[in-house]
Amino acid sequence: MAYLVLFVSSEVLYHKFRFKAEFTRKYVHIATGVLSLLFPLLFDNHLFVLGLTFSFLIILLLSVKYDFLKSINEISRVSRGSILYPIIVYVTYLVYHNYNQMIFYYIPILILAICDPIAAFIGKIWTKFSYKTFGQTKTLTGSIGFFIVAIVVGLLLMLNLESIGIVKAIVIALVIALTTTIAEALTHKGYDNIAIPLTAIMVLILFKKLNYI
Repeated sequence: MAYLVLFVSSEVLYHKFRFKAEFTRKYVHIATGVLSLLFPLLFDNHLFVLGLTFSFLIILLLSVKYDFLKSINEISRVSRGSILYPIIVYVTYLVYHNYNQMIFYYIPILILAICDPIAAFIGKIWTKFSYKTFGQTKTLTGSIGFFIVAIVVGLLLMLNLESIGIVKAIVIALVIALTTTIAEALTHKGYDNIAIPLTAIMVLILFKKLNYI
């Protein structure tokens, strides 16, 4: 129900209040991530999460095929990000369920939900310092914004969700911020929705294997 309300509200913003699709798309991106934070608190069985994310995916696929949900799909560039979003949410939940540690869910999802839109927003405001990766233009300011916010997100979550010292928390947060920033810089057409969380997950698994967390 919450996701249906989210879709309806984004359509209202787009059609009635004439917000651009780039804005409503980012609104849905952030709100979806925030709503997804409830999954570990509400569901013990991954099948419930599978059902929700699969339903979300079907709606998005149908919206592309039958040309509705213009608040999400009516953009000039090619992007598969909205389709990939529910998939990565479920994958991240499975990883969390396997390790039974909240950081394996909250860090990847929050970095995706918050840092990615911030990078895009800052990049649109300060476009002077740009660079290209695989023929696509990114901005240095956007990448720096992503990196800084990712450090803050990672550090706050590590300190609040794990019994860990400040030095270890800083090291982990820095590595996650650096690697996810690189992942965001190198991916295009919405594939950062997969690359960013998976990169954060792999870093966390590495530190787990090293008995760092």
